[in-house]
Amino acid sequence: MLTVLNNNNFEETIKEGLVVVDFWADWCMPCRMIAPTMEELARDIPDVRFAKLNVDEFPELAGRFGVMSIPTLLFFKDGELKESSIGVVPKAVIEKKLELLRG
Repeated sequence: MLTVLNNNNFEETIKEGLVVVDFWADWCMPCRMIAPTMEELARDIPDVRFAKLNVDEFPELAGRFGVMSIPTLLFFKDGELKESSIGVVPKAVIEKKLELLRG
């Protein structure tokens, strides 16, 4: 299950472990295309937290991380931004990035 992020829980959510945040919007068709992949990964990889943040509702967080296009996936490790991906990407690309972040 994806964690829905907002101004109140963003910092707490990303501060520990591996976290993938999907920056998205309701009107964005590519965002809708990647959503099932994110849900599947959240089910299949329990040691990684998967979350989503609506850029229309929380534009200041999107701006803070320089998100200019959606969907954008940001990969955090213990609160630090380590990697990113823009656009719809295959599940294998996300899995590979996570594998590299695990060391």
